[in-house]
Amino acid sequence: MSQYLQDAENRIAKALESLQVDFFKIRSGRVSASVLDNVRVDNYGAPAPISQVATISNPEARLIVISPWDKSMISSIEKAIQKENIGVNPSNDGKVIRLAFPALSKERRNDSVKEAKQIAENHKISVRNIRRDVLDSLKKDEKDGLISENERKSIEDKVQKAVDKGIERITEAFDKKSAEIMEI
Repeated sequence: MSQYLQDAENRIAKALESLQVDFFKIRSGRVSASVLDNVRVDNYGAPAPISQVATISNPEARLIVISPWDKSMISSIEKAIQKENIGVNPSNDGKVIRLAFPALSKERRNDSVKEAKQIAENHKISVRNIRRDVLDSLKKDEKDGLISENERKSIEDKVQKAVDKGIERITEAFDKKSAEIMEI
């Protein structure tokens, strides 16, 4: 396999991984503990992710329970969550913090689908840019005499197939995510 095709496939795979990470951040019917990923809590003077100071569980579709290992951290965890403004107010009973998320409204679901569509489109653009970069590199190397015209055309066809497959996988991921978002 040519280095050009290998490079294109590696970069497309990274774009698909990035898409999954971005989609994971969009809330669907079930709340994910990933909504707390950006929340940093003061852990004895140093900021730390909540996952490093507490156990996070998701017992129900719209509930997250945070059990701090050190019960004295409850108030600082609660303040950090409020400061991050994740769309829910924490409640605590002195032992655990509960985050009860409201059901998504129809309007919010539609907004989430639009957001997912925009993310998918941005990733399709990045895959097309990968194709452009590889094709530019191919043309330069052909001009410099490193590869023949036939090799260039053959590699271009293979790169195009990889790009088409990548875009198809992005579309499939979007369809799956939008169905997940619209599910009640």
